Amino acid sequence: MEISQVIAAPPATLWALLARPEHWPEWGPSVRAVECDEAEIRAGTRGRVRTTVGVWLPFSVTIVERERAWDWQVAGFAATGHRLVAVDDHHTRVAFTMPTWAFPYGIVCKLALRSLARIAGDAARAATPAD
Repeated sequence: MEISQVIAAPPATLWALLARPEHWPEWGPSVRAVECDEAEIRAGTRGRVRTTVGVWLPFSVTIVERERAWDWQVAGFAATGHRLVAVDDHHTRVAFTMPTWAFPYGIVCKLALRSLARIAGDAARAATPAD
């Protein structure tokens, strides 16, 4: 199953949000905090996330294709995949993948996409000189 949205930002901007654990609580509704020793994920990155209910769960990043995709496991189970596809120089399709049985998590993914779009839009406005 896949939930996706085209966001008005280049892939590099969105990759920075998706691949840097420090940003996960900003856009991920189910992540309240992250402990990770790496600034940007790579295959084999490990750490832990604190969920909305306060439980800390270990994670391990399994696959990384820089500025394109990454997958992870949380508490030993396959979790969401993260995909980026450039639409043009200023738009990117961001997709979260998940097993079909996890379809209720699609709501969380839709909220995450909205947050990513808002954050990317805020960054673009901040980078544009005022008239």
